[in-house]
Amino acid sequence: MATIVFGTLGTIIGGPIGGAIGTLIGRQVDSSLFGPSSRNGPRLTELAVSASSYGEPLPRHFGRMRVAGSIIWATDLVEHSETQGSGKGGPSVTAYSYTANFAVALSSRPIQSVGRIWADGKLLRGEAGDLKAGGTLRIHTGEGDQPPDPLILAAEGEARCPAYRGLAYVVFEDLDLADYYNHIPALTFEVIADDSFDLADVTGSLIEETDAAVPLDGIAGFTGSGPLAESLQALGQVLPLEADAGGEELVIARGRRQDSALSLPEAAVAVRDDAFGGASGFSRHRAPPPGRAPSVLRYYDTGRDYQASVQRACGQPAPGEPATIDLPAALDAATARALIERAARRIDWTRESISWRTCELDPAVAPGAIVTLPQIAGHWRVRDWEWRESGVELSLERMAPAGADAAPALASEAGHANRAPDEPLGTTLLAAYELPLDSTGANPDTPRPFAAVSSTSTNWSGAALYADHGDGELHPLGPSGRTRSVTGAVTAALPPASPLLLDRTSRLEVTLADPAMTLVPASLEQLADGANLALAGEEILQFARATPLGGGAWRLDGLLRGRGGTATGPHSAGEPFVLLDSRPVALDPAILGNAGGRLVAAAGRNDPEPVTAPVLLGGITLRPLAPVHPRSTVLPDGTLRLNWTRRARGGWQWQDGIDMPLVEQTESYIVTLGPDDAPVALWPVSTPKLDISSAQLAALSALAPAGVLRVRQQGTHALSPALQLYTLP
Repeated sequence: MATIVFGTLGTIIGGPIGGAIGTLIGRQVDSSLFGPSSRNGPRLTELAVSASSYGEPLPRHFGRMRVAGSIIWATDLVEHSETQGSGKGGPSVTAYSYTANFAVALSSRPIQSVGRIWADGKLLRGEAGDLKAGGTLRIHTGEGDQPPDPLILAAEGEARCPAYRGLAYVVFEDLDLADYYNHIPALTFEVIADDSFDLADVTGSLIEETDAAVPLDGIAGFTGSGPLAESLQALGQVLPLEADAGGEELVIARGRRQDSALSLPEAAVAVRDDAFGGASGFSRHRAPPPGRAPSVLRYYDTGRDYQASVQRACGQPAPGEPATIDLPAALDAATARALIERAARRIDWTRESISWRTCELDPAVAPGAIVTLPQIAGHWRVRDWEWRESGVELSLERMAPAGADAAPALASEAGHANRAPDEPLGTTLLAAYELPLDSTGANPDTPRPFAAVSSTSTNWSGAALYADHGDGELHPLGPSGRTRSVTGAVTAALPPASPLLLDRTSRLEVTLADPAMTLVPASLEQLADGANLALAGEEILQFARATPLGGGAWRLDGLLRGRGGTATGPHSAGEPFVLLDSRPVALDPAILGNAGGRLVAAAGRNDPEPVTAPVLLGGITLRPLAPVHPRSTVLPDGTLRLNWTRRARGGWQWQDGIDMPLVEQTESYIVTLGPDDAPVALWPVSTPKLDISSAQLAALSALAPAGVLRVRQQGTHALSPALQLYTLP
């Protein structure tokens, strides 16, 4: 095979002398490369990653292949910095990120497009063409009129910027390297060069006047990374590709032109003593079995994202290392199994050969032609012919009978592949809120704002958070991270209930943002330790049982309402739901500010516009809790004594015999009569007690009959909600 291919190419390139040289080289290759070696064909590169070595040949790709490419242009990494200050004289933090600009050559012949792109084994570009990292991708298909890339043109100038016509390449602009440890990742590309191709496309314009319309059935893609002879040799291992350069054009696989075999005349007898055949005019030979017949085929499997795979022919394995064919082609497992089975059977039949002499010159009887012989059964293929004084001497090899080389119906399995998930980029969901002061030693003078950032898809890389003080200007709050918070929405109304008892009758129904998100039940002991804390609207509650209803819907019952001093509803459908665990992101209160119209904004990679959310429970960290347990007593002298019990921010565990701690700087209360915004009377007191004399009580009753007395705790930063103490007669 190699002799024919090399000799043919040598003749076309350099005439008869070149043909002789090519034939000599081909014989040397036959004996040194394809004889003792147990591996035939170009070595598969196990999906080598992109490199930038000088002098590396750029391969030609046909059909669909996964290739590495060569980096042909790049700039230095671009550094980006973002400084976030904590305010109030606190230290600032500067975060650095990096992007890259570079170009990767893919094919030395034009292609149609680029499909998926893998970076460090993960999908960088999906089947739908979505780039899963920040940046811009431009594809140049290698047409003869393609313009220069604008980024390279701007960086290098017109005089130093080629258009790379005839070369397919891609350009990455500002590719975000945060996912790749701030270095250019190892890239491989799914190149879509042709919808379909045959051997004539492989030979292409490298050889003129060629008839090579040989179908390559089942081969989805092929890569030629060396001389054309190497590509033909690689394909010739699994497909019969005899070449004939004796006429005006190179003909490959002449047998495809025939509807039936050609009948040769009787063999001619030569009179020379050294001629073969004696009185018969032909000689028959049978070569010994090959020591290591090809029984293993290595290829790129289309069912495993073009990973290198192996198929083996059936039968008793020969001793020693099996002969392996390396085919740089993209196949499915069934096609690869059929190819190696047919190759193993075809080589066994070609051990039988005949040397035949004829005196009739037929131009159709050329290398690759299929012939029959008088009184000898079977079909034979012409390997070569030689003109001598005694006639035309033909070298023939036995062809397998019809169906003898057909691959048996054997199962084929490519093996398991852990494919990189190709999910669409998720959009950002956001809920912002402030939490009450906890009992873990947090600063009682600092608000506790949080952002619950999530998405409907697991393929979400986080978002950048910003504060809007109400004027539209965005102040950076930092990244959200990649962890999604468990968020959703209330789907059914929830009536109010007492915060003092376990609510066994109400049911909270919610729908989570992603059906894959889950909620878990908790025991009463776990509830006492703070488990299953959630925000519904502007109420913080806990739930003991979580029942999935399907499609991301859940029913929560066994509720503890009004946690952290929040109001207990009612709630309506559409209010946000957030699981208050460790996943929400703490925000810098100095940057967020305390303006009335403040918003939190989030900008993710797939968000067309920043997502904004108001801050729920605004001010609850610094606002004292309303007093409880109002008591009124009329003393013997007619004095009205009002008492109440103090509560403290962060003091959620009531302990018998221990007074609640004073979190505020001083203990102070304001008792009012009448509306909160326009009270009729006001009493500031420093203890949880107020005495109103009988005379003063009568005057107040005349001034505001049926008026209501309320008390608020005066905190360091705010007033608490009011507690109703007494209604005047």
